[in-house]
Amino acid sequence: MGRKVDANAIRMGINKTWSSVWYSTKAAYAGLLAQDLRIKKIVIEKMKDSGIDSVLINRAMNKVEVEVFVARPGVAIGRGGEGIDILQKDLKRMTKKDVEIKIREVKKADISARIIARSIADGIERRQPSKLLVASAKEKAMMAGAKGIRIWVSGRINNASQARTVKVNAGSVPAQTLRADIDYAQEVAQTMDAGLMGIKVWIYKGEKNNIDEER
Repeated sequence: MGRKVDANAIRMGINKTWSSVWYSTKAAYAGLLAQDLRIKKIVIEKMKDSGIDSVLINRAMNKVEVEVFVARPGVAIGRGGEGIDILQKDLKRMTKKDVEIKIREVKKADISARIIARSIADGIERRQPSKLLVASAKEKAMMAGAKGIRIWVSGRINNASQARTVKVNAGSVPAQTLRADIDYAQEVAQTMDAGLMGIKVWIYKGEKNNIDEER
């Protein structure tokens, strides 16, 4: 069971919560959901160099609050806050509502599954050896305090003629234990000569019995 579902989705309401929080009528729900997906796509594209961990959206009556957790807040904000101002104007034009963007720094970027998966994908796109990228990410995560980590890289590794999956594990990752705080993310690396390669990362951070509990 633990390998067949999203490790974040199965823990919703136990020790994880939704990335979009709002209420709407049945008629408006689909439009707001599609708008949330567009907002997240635009934010990720604009701030891809800042190491995005997650994008949270909270909606009020005529206001949209976008909270972005990044590893490098200085890169996300830009010189004098210019990057945020431009992004806020673009989102305000798209949503036709007042948009406020808040940048939060990720305290431990080395144990963020999203940041690790994206850094491995970026390295593969720059033709760096996937074996070294995975080994480096595993070592940094364990040194940063992770209880366990699992990384899978799938595709035509090293330009092989046949696709395969390389699996690297360290520590324990109890995927079926719902009280376990497991951070999961998947990214895609688009290479020039080997096509698409998928990266999946699971990180076990210890037990967490409710959403508000500090790790």
